Amino acid sequence: MTENAQLQPISPYGWSKLMSEVMLRDAGRAHELNHVILRYFNVAGADPLCRAGQSSKAATHLIKVAVETALGMRAGMQVFGTDYPTPDGTCIRDYIHVSDLVAAHSDALAYLRSGGASATLNCGYGRGFSVLDVIENVKRVSGVDFKVELAGRRPGDPARIVAAADRARSTLNWQPHFDDLQTIVIHALAWERKLAMRAT
Repeated sequence: MTENAQLQPISPYGWSKLMSEVMLRDAGRAHELNHVILRYFNVAGADPLCRAGQSSKAATHLIKVAVETALGMRAGMQVFGTDYPTPDGTCIRDYIHVSDLVAAHSDALAYLRSGGASATLNCGYGRGFSVLDVIENVKRVSGVDFKVELAGRRPGDPARIVAAADRARSTLNWQPHFDDLQTIVIHALAWERKLAMRAT
C-alpha cells in the first residue's frame, strides 16, 4: 500500500482516519501550516523497559488478545476468516513496534522544525504476517498452546494490508530498531505480565 494509493475506506474506522487527513490538509492550506501525516499500520508491542504499553480493557488488537490468552486472562480467542486469498487463508497485516512509531513522530517533528514540506508517510515495515503466523509466534514465545477457535469473516476486513514504507525512511531519516515480530511479541508479553502482577 503506497501513500499514493486510491483512498476508498471500507469501514467507519477507515473513513474517520481519512477525514482527519482531509481536515489537516485543509487547515494546512488555510493557515500555511506544514504538517506530517503518519499513517499507522498495526501498532503492537510495548516499551522495551516495560514503562508503558496498551492497557485498554477488552482490547481487540490481535497481538494483545493472543498474549492475554497465553497468560490465561482469556479462555480462548477467535480467528475471523480462514478463506482469504492468502497463503494460509487468514488476513495479513504489517505490524509496527510502538517504540519505532514513537521514533517516527520524533523524526517527523525534527523534519518540520528544519523546514520540511508537508508530507504523508506510511508507518510500517513493508512486510506482513498472517493471523496464524502471529498466533504461532505468541505460542512459541510464551510456551503456551492456548485454545484458538476458527470463525467466519468480519465485515470490512481486507485480506492483506502491508505498508510501502520507503518514503518515511528517506524523508524523515527514520531508522526502525524493532522490526521483528518475535521482538514485538516478547515486549507485549512482558508488558502483559507486568499488568497482571499489578492487578494481584
